[in-house]
Amino acid sequence: MPGLKTTQYGTGDYSWMLNTDGLDEAVSGVLDVSTFTANTHFPNGYFPSGLPVRVDDRDVIRPWNDTAGARLGFLKGDVKTDGVEDANCAVVVRGNIKTAKVPLAGFAVPTTAAQPQFAFWS
Repeated sequence: MPGLKTTQYGTGDYSWMLNTDGLDEAVSGVLDVSTFTANTHFPNGYFPSGLPVRVDDRDVIRPWNDTAGARLGFLKGDVKTDGVEDANCAVVVRGNIKTAKVPLAGFAVPTTAAQPQFAFWS
């Protein structure tokens, strides 16, 4: 049939996790797509598994920034986006994270907003 388009994306690359600790305790929320940048956060039409996000308000999940009071989370699995409509997602809020594998250029271990629920590994 003309006009049909097939797109494939997976459940995600979980190499950003040291082990499965925390996966079973993920929380749900809504990605506020308008607060993300396409070329930085979803260059391939989806938010990648392990993308660091700010989960202070689970109804308005936005890009991570290390500011006082910010709560860090990592996307559990890839989340497809059209770049406009907000998307439901699951977020890992505790676990063992391999910082070198986090899919965001320049991600660094938080220093301003304490994140005791995560252990960071190189």
